[in-house]
Amino acid sequence: MERRHARYPFLGDARRAVQEAGVDLVEVVRAEDAVVERAAERVESAITERDVGESAHSDRVELLSYPVARVIVSIVDENVCTRYYAEAEASRAADRFREDFGREDGRAAITRTAVLREFDLGAAVTPRRDGGFAVGVAAYLRHASSLRGDEWRLANRALDRGDVPVSEPELDDLLREAVEERVREGLPLSVPDAIGDALDAEVAAIRETLADLDLTREIDTVVPDLFPPCMQHLLDAVQRGDHLAHHSRFALTAFLGNIGLSTDEIVELYEVNPGFGEEMTRYQTDHIKGESSPTEYTAPSCATMQAYGDCVNPDALCEHISHPLSYYEAKLDDADEEELEDWREERGTEGTAE
Repeated sequence: MERRHARYPFLGDARRAVQEAGVDLVEVVRAEDAVVERAAERVESAITERDVGESAHSDRVELLSYPVARVIVSIVDENVCTRYYAEAEASRAADRFREDFGREDGRAAITRTAVLREFDLGAAVTPRRDGGFAVGVAAYLRHASSLRGDEWRLANRALDRGDVPVSEPELDDLLREAVEERVREGLPLSVPDAIGDALDAEVAAIRETLADLDLTREIDTVVPDLFPPCMQHLLDAVQRGDHLAHHSRFALTAFLGNIGLSTDEIVELYEVNPGFGEEMTRYQTDHIKGESSPTEYTAPSCATMQAYGDCVNPDALCEHISHPLSYYEAKLDDADEEELEDWREERGTEGTAE
């Protein structure tokens, strides 16, 4: 296992190095305390500091802590945990890219060319005479779709024969997004009981940290037009009077509660449903919202929605999103502020709570 594997554990050759070494993850989590401790630190620090903490002195410990950290995140299976962890790993990688790409002493662990090849961008990115780069439009859209700011909109770019011009720092921003996507890929993992049981203490500690922090964004705007396709589908079904399966009803209720709807508003939505019972609907909604229970439930992740058949009509943004709430937040971020104010005013005039 080499230095570059420890510095960039998400790369394909790092994964192959672990496989070729015959590492048994069950044995690692049971017997290698330093690896488990560093893995837990990666996740804990991502949540509290938006960073993955200080690297271990041992390249082996640093490298193996990455897959173990992904396992911990998978068991926790909370959107905020997954999001912050992926962002923190990508941010650390971006710092290291800047360090390695700028080295002229031959000691760089990796080159920009190698990273571009890793993410299948070698053919899509070409240098420009002005020191910047030209990125193929398909590759640009894939990695820029999650970046905030009008400057990333394709309409604000001088498209040149199918290529999008970007500066060197902007290309590195796109690479950071590629890393974040790679880290998120496959999460949550299916974790064998033998591994999950060995990580009970670490998972409990992470969940306690999550419980102690206010990690949910205050969303004071309810705009059904911006809902993710899955939630639009479920809401449409409710409004048609269709019967929803229990898991579908839970997903929609949790989502609506997470974005700020009151119990009264949610109950009102279900009134048109067959077999509607106000008392039971109100009880279930209060329970999911944490009004009558110790836990405010979060809407299921995209992976869970897919597993239950509730992932319907996914669009291009869904490819870069791992949770319906992340989709909605992204849509709100991109929406015109004046339109949002109009929606807020309209909602207020209809007497619905903020």
